[in-house]
Amino acid sequence: MLPRVRLLSAVVSTCAVVATLVTTAGCAPAKDLTPSGSWTPKGRKTVNSLTGAEGVATRENGTLLTRGPASIPVSVRAHGFHHIGDLDLADGHVFDSYQGSKAGSAKMFLVTKPDGTRLEYRHRLDPGELFNNSFATVSPDHQWLVSGEFGVQKRLQVFPAPLLNKSTPAKGGELPQAAEITLDRPVKDIQACDFFTEQRLVCDADQGRVFQVDLDRALDGERIGGKVTDVLNLPKISKCSGAYEAEGLDYDVRTRTLRASMLSPGLCKGATVIFAYHWEEDR
Repeated sequence: MLPRVRLLSAVVSTCAVVATLVTTAGCAPAKDLTPSGSWTPKGRKTVNSLTGAEGVATRENGTLLTRGPASIPVSVRAHGFHHIGDLDLADGHVFDSYQGSKAGSAKMFLVTKPDGTRLEYRHRLDPGELFNNSFATVSPDHQWLVSGEFGVQKRLQVFPAPLLNKSTPAKGGELPQAAEITLDRPVKDIQACDFFTEQRLVCDADQGRVFQVDLDRALDGERIGGKVTDVLNLPKISKCSGAYEAEGLDYDVRTRTLRASMLSPGLCKGATVIFAYHWEEDR
Protein backbone atom coordinates (compact mmCIF):
# COMPACT_ATOMS: atom_id res chain seq x y z
CA MET A 1 0.00 0.00 0.00
CA LEU A 2 1.25 3.46 -0.82
CA PRO A 3 2.00 5.87 2.02
CA ARG A 4 -0.10 8.97 2.39
CA VAL A 5 0.84 11.35 -0.42
CA ARG A 6 1.29 14.98 0.53
CA LEU A 7 0.16 17.61 -1.94
CA LEU A 8 0.38 21.37 -1.55
CA SER A 9 -2.21 23.65 -3.06
CA ALA A 10 -1.43 25.06 -6.47
CA VAL A 11 -1.15 28.80 -6.86
CA VAL A 12 -1.64 31.12 -9.78
CA SER A 13 -0.21 34.61 -10.10
CA THR A 14 0.55 37.12 -12.79
CA CYS A 15 4.19 36.33 -11.99
CA ALA A 16 5.91 32.94 -11.79
CA VAL A 17 5.66 31.34 -8.36
CA VAL A 18 7.77 28.75 -6.66
CA ALA A 19 6.78 25.98 -4.29
CA THR A 20 6.61 28.41 -1.36
CA LEU A 21 4.40 31.40 -2.00
CA VAL A 22 6.47 34.57 -2.08
CA THR A 23 5.19 38.07 -2.74
CA THR A 24 7.66 40.11 -4.75
CA ALA A 25 7.64 43.65 -6.00
CA GLY A 26 5.32 44.07 -8.95
CA CYS A 27 3.52 40.74 -8.44
CA ALA A 28 -0.16 40.43 -7.63
CA PRO A 29 -0.99 38.17 -4.67
CA ALA A 30 -1.47 34.58 -5.76
CA LYS A 31 -4.79 32.81 -5.34
CA ASP A 32 -5.12 29.31 -3.89
CA LEU A 33 -7.08 27.02 -6.21
CA THR A 34 -7.49 24.15 -3.78
CA PRO A 35 -6.74 23.75 -0.07
CA SER A 36 -3.59 21.80 0.65
CA GLY A 37 -4.04 18.18 1.58
CA SER A 38 -3.03 14.63 0.81
CA TRP A 39 -4.20 11.42 -0.89
CA THR A 40 -4.60 8.46 1.46
CA PRO A 41 -4.89 4.94 -0.03
CA LYS A 42 -8.31 3.40 0.60
CA GLY A 43 -8.08 -0.05 -0.90
CA ARG A 44 -8.49 -1.59 -4.32
CA LYS A 45 -10.90 -3.63 -6.42
CA THR A 46 -10.24 -6.06 -9.27
CA VAL A 47 -12.53 -6.11 -12.32
CA ASN A 48 -12.71 -8.04 -15.59
CA SER A 49 -10.62 -6.24 -18.21
CA LEU A 50 -13.16 -7.02 -20.94
CA THR A 51 -15.63 -4.68 -19.29
CA GLY A 52 -13.38 -2.60 -17.06
CA ALA A 53 -9.94 -2.07 -18.58
CA GLU A 54 -10.57 1.28 -20.25
CA GLY A 55 -12.71 3.47 -18.04
CA VAL A 56 -14.29 4.03 -14.63
CA ALA A 57 -16.88 6.46 -13.24
CA THR A 58 -18.98 6.70 -10.09
CA ARG A 59 -22.77 6.73 -10.22
CA GLU A 60 -24.81 8.87 -7.85
CA ASN A 61 -25.58 5.79 -5.73
CA GLY A 62 -21.86 5.13 -5.27
CA THR A 63 -21.60 2.11 -7.58
CA LEU A 64 -18.99 2.02 -10.33
CA LEU A 65 -19.62 2.14 -14.06
CA THR A 66 -16.71 0.71 -16.03
CA ARG A 67 -15.76 0.37 -19.67
CA GLY A 68 -13.73 -2.15 -21.64
CA PRO A 69 -13.54 -3.64 -25.15
CA ALA A 70 -16.76 -5.60 -24.56
CA SER A 71 -18.61 -2.36 -23.71
CA ILE A 72 -18.62 -1.13 -27.32
CA PRO A 73 -22.08 -1.42 -28.91
CA VAL A 74 -22.28 -3.38 -32.17
CA SER A 75 -23.69 -0.32 -33.95
CA VAL A 76 -20.67 1.76 -32.89
CA ARG A 77 -18.23 -0.87 -34.14
CA ALA A 78 -20.15 -0.94 -37.43
CA HIS A 79 -19.43 2.77 -37.82
CA GLY A 80 -15.70 2.12 -37.58
CA PHE A 81 -15.08 3.07 -33.94
CA HIS A 82 -13.39 0.08 -32.34
CA HIS A 83 -11.69 1.61 -29.27
CA ILE A 84 -13.41 3.02 -26.20
CA GLY A 85 -11.64 5.32 -23.75
CA ASP A 86 -12.40 6.61 -20.26
CA LEU A 87 -15.91 7.90 -19.64
CA ASP A 88 -17.63 10.52 -17.49
CA LEU A 89 -21.05 11.06 -15.95
CA ALA A 90 -22.67 14.49 -15.86
CA ASP A 91 -26.25 15.64 -15.23
CA GLY A 92 -27.50 12.06 -15.52
CA HIS A 93 -25.83 11.52 -18.90
CA VAL A 94 -22.98 9.15 -19.81
CA PHE A 95 -20.18 10.50 -22.01
CA ASP A 96 -18.07 7.91 -23.84
CA SER A 97 -15.01 8.55 -26.02
CA TYR A 98 -14.35 6.53 -29.18
CA GLN A 99 -11.63 6.36 -31.78
CA GLY A 100 -11.28 4.52 -35.07
CA SER A 101 -8.25 3.54 -37.13
CA LYS A 102 -5.18 5.67 -37.81
CA ALA A 103 -6.54 6.23 -41.31
CA GLY A 104 -9.82 7.59 -39.97
CA SER A 105 -10.89 11.21 -40.34
CA ALA A 106 -12.94 11.62 -37.15
CA LYS A 107 -13.28 10.72 -33.49
CA MET A 108 -16.60 10.34 -31.73
CA PHE A 109 -18.26 11.08 -28.41
CA LEU A 110 -21.34 9.05 -27.55
CA VAL A 111 -23.85 10.56 -25.13
CA THR A 112 -26.33 8.23 -23.44
CA LYS A 113 -29.30 10.09 -21.98
CA PRO A 114 -31.04 8.97 -18.77
CA ASP A 115 -33.76 7.28 -20.87
CA GLY A 116 -31.13 5.22 -22.72
CA THR A 117 -31.21 7.23 -25.96
CA ARG A 118 -27.78 7.40 -27.61
CA LEU A 119 -26.52 10.43 -29.51
CA GLU A 120 -23.34 10.49 -31.60
CA TYR A 121 -21.20 13.62 -31.79
CA ARG A 122 -18.38 13.42 -34.33
CA HIS A 123 -15.31 15.59 -34.43
CA ARG A 124 -13.56 15.76 -37.77
CA LEU A 125 -9.81 15.77 -37.24
CA ASP A 126 -8.14 19.13 -37.66
CA PRO A 127 -4.82 19.38 -39.56
CA GLY A 128 -2.10 17.76 -37.44
CA GLU A 129 -4.54 16.29 -34.92
CA LEU A 130 -4.02 12.66 -33.88
CA PHE A 131 -6.81 10.11 -34.20
CA ASN A 132 -6.61 9.12 -30.52
CA ASN A 133 -9.55 9.83 -28.22
CA SER A 134 -8.34 8.65 -24.85
CA PHE A 135 -10.99 10.02 -22.52
CA ALA A 136 -13.91 12.36 -21.93
CA THR A 137 -14.42 14.49 -18.84
CA VAL A 138 -17.08 17.19 -18.40
CA SER A 139 -16.39 20.43 -16.52
CA PRO A 140 -18.27 21.05 -13.24
CA ASP A 141 -20.48 23.67 -14.93
CA HIS A 142 -21.41 21.07 -17.60
CA GLN A 143 -20.40 23.41 -20.43
CA TRP A 144 -17.11 21.92 -21.62
CA LEU A 145 -15.68 18.49 -22.40
CA VAL A 146 -11.95 17.83 -22.18
CA SER A 147 -10.23 15.03 -24.08
CA GLY A 148 -6.72 14.11 -25.15
CA GLU A 149 -4.46 12.44 -27.66
CA PHE A 150 -1.77 9.81 -27.13
CA GLY A 151 2.00 10.03 -27.43
CA VAL A 152 4.00 12.97 -26.08
CA GLN A 153 1.59 15.89 -25.75
CA LYS A 154 1.67 19.48 -24.54
CA ARG A 155 -2.06 20.02 -24.80
CA LEU A 156 -5.51 18.75 -23.91
CA GLN A 157 -8.45 19.38 -26.22
CA VAL A 158 -11.56 21.32 -25.18
CA PHE A 159 -14.97 20.90 -26.85
CA PRO A 160 -18.43 22.24 -26.06
CA ALA A 161 -20.04 19.57 -23.87
CA PRO A 162 -22.26 17.58 -26.25
CA LEU A 163 -25.97 18.12 -25.58
CA LEU A 164 -25.38 20.04 -22.33
CA ASN A 165 -23.82 23.06 -24.03
CA LYS A 166 -26.62 24.71 -25.99
CA SER A 167 -24.26 25.47 -28.89
CA THR A 168 -24.21 21.75 -29.76
CA PRO A 169 -26.90 19.96 -31.82
CA ALA A 170 -29.70 18.55 -29.66
CA LYS A 171 -29.87 15.28 -31.60
CA GLY A 172 -26.19 14.61 -32.26
CA GLY A 173 -24.00 15.86 -35.09
CA GLU A 174 -20.72 17.66 -35.67
CA LEU A 175 -18.56 18.73 -32.73
CA PRO A 176 -15.79 21.23 -33.58
CA GLN A 177 -12.99 21.85 -31.11
CA ALA A 178 -13.46 25.05 -29.09
CA ALA A 179 -10.06 25.56 -27.46
CA GLU A 180 -7.15 23.76 -25.87
CA ILE A 181 -5.32 23.56 -22.56
CA THR A 182 -1.62 24.24 -23.13
CA LEU A 183 0.48 22.26 -20.66
CA ASP A 184 3.62 23.84 -19.22
CA ARG A 185 5.58 20.64 -19.90
CA PRO A 186 5.00 17.61 -22.10
CA VAL A 187 3.35 14.45 -20.79
CA LYS A 188 3.59 11.04 -22.47
CA ASP A 189 0.58 8.80 -23.10
CA ILE A 190 -2.19 10.49 -21.12
CA GLN A 191 -4.93 7.93 -20.54
CA ALA A 192 -7.59 9.75 -18.52
CA CYS A 193 -8.47 12.92 -16.63
CA ASP A 194 -11.29 14.05 -14.35
CA PHE A 195 -12.13 17.39 -12.77
CA PHE A 196 -11.16 17.83 -9.13
CA THR A 197 -12.37 21.44 -9.10
CA GLU A 198 -13.25 23.82 -11.92
CA GLN A 199 -9.57 24.80 -12.08
CA ARG A 200 -7.89 21.45 -11.47
CA LEU A 201 -7.82 18.18 -13.36
CA VAL A 202 -6.39 14.93 -12.00
CA CYS A 203 -5.01 12.63 -14.72
CA ASP A 204 -3.14 9.40 -15.22
CA ALA A 205 -0.68 8.20 -17.84
CA ASP A 206 0.91 4.92 -18.88
CA GLN A 207 2.95 3.03 -16.30
CA GLY A 208 0.79 4.38 -13.46
CA ARG A 209 1.79 8.03 -13.27
CA VAL A 210 -0.89 10.22 -11.65
CA PHE A 211 -0.58 13.99 -12.00
CA GLN A 212 -2.66 17.12 -11.69
CA VAL A 213 -3.18 19.99 -14.13
CA ASP A 214 -3.90 23.36 -12.53
CA LEU A 215 -5.63 25.76 -14.92
CA ASP A 216 -5.05 29.49 -15.13
CA ARG A 217 -8.81 29.96 -14.76
CA ALA A 218 -12.01 28.02 -15.20
CA LEU A 219 -12.69 26.87 -18.76
CA ASP A 220 -14.43 29.48 -20.90
CA GLY A 221 -13.96 28.26 -24.47
CA GLU A 222 -10.67 30.09 -24.99
CA ARG A 223 -7.08 28.83 -24.97
CA ILE A 224 -5.85 28.37 -21.41
CA GLY A 225 -2.65 27.33 -19.66
CA GLY A 226 -2.19 24.35 -17.35
CA LYS A 227 0.56 23.58 -14.84
CA VAL A 228 1.51 19.89 -14.54
CA THR A 229 2.44 18.53 -11.10
CA ASP A 230 3.14 14.88 -10.31
CA VAL A 231 0.98 13.46 -7.52
CA LEU A 232 1.66 9.74 -7.07
CA ASN A 233 2.41 6.46 -8.82
CA LEU A 234 -0.04 3.58 -8.85
CA PRO A 235 1.21 0.35 -7.23
CA LYS A 236 2.41 -2.48 -9.44
CA ILE A 237 1.17 -5.54 -7.62
CA SER A 238 0.60 -8.19 -10.28
CA LYS A 239 2.32 -11.57 -9.99
CA CYS A 240 2.92 -11.38 -13.75
CA SER A 241 5.83 -9.55 -15.33
CA GLY A 242 5.68 -7.07 -18.17
CA ALA A 243 4.55 -3.53 -18.90
CA TYR A 244 1.75 -2.04 -16.81
CA GLU A 245 -0.79 0.35 -18.33
CA ALA A 246 -2.81 2.91 -16.38
CA GLU A 247 -6.30 3.36 -17.80
CA GLY A 248 -9.47 4.96 -16.45
CA LEU A 249 -9.63 7.58 -13.70
CA ASP A 250 -12.50 9.08 -11.71
CA TYR A 251 -12.86 11.62 -8.91
CA ASP A 252 -16.07 11.46 -6.89
CA VAL A 253 -16.46 14.91 -5.41
CA ARG A 254 -19.22 13.75 -3.03
CA THR A 255 -16.94 11.33 -1.20
CA ARG A 256 -13.60 12.91 -2.13
CA THR A 257 -12.53 9.60 -3.60
CA LEU A 258 -10.08 9.25 -6.47
CA ARG A 259 -10.11 5.97 -8.40
CA ALA A 260 -7.50 5.03 -10.98
CA SER A 261 -7.24 1.72 -12.80
CA MET A 262 -4.21 -0.28 -13.87
CA LEU A 263 -4.28 -3.02 -16.50
CA SER A 264 -2.25 -5.97 -15.30
CA PRO A 265 0.72 -7.04 -17.47
CA GLY A 266 1.44 -10.14 -19.52
CA LEU A 267 -0.60 -13.26 -18.83
CA CYS A 268 -2.56 -11.40 -16.12
CA LYS A 269 -4.01 -8.75 -18.46
CA GLY A 270 -7.48 -10.22 -18.00
CA ALA A 271 -7.59 -8.42 -14.65
CA THR A 272 -7.70 -4.66 -14.10
CA VAL A 273 -7.10 -3.27 -10.59
CA ILE A 274 -8.90 -0.09 -9.53
CA PHE A 275 -7.04 1.74 -6.74
CA ALA A 276 -8.91 4.15 -4.45
CA TYR A 277 -7.54 7.19 -2.61
CA HIS A 278 -9.29 9.64 -0.28
CA TRP A 279 -8.54 13.37 -0.33
CA GLU A 280 -7.91 14.73 3.17
CA GLU A 281 -7.57 18.49 3.55
CA ASP A 282 -5.09 19.96 5.97
CA ARG A 283 -6.63 21.57 9.02
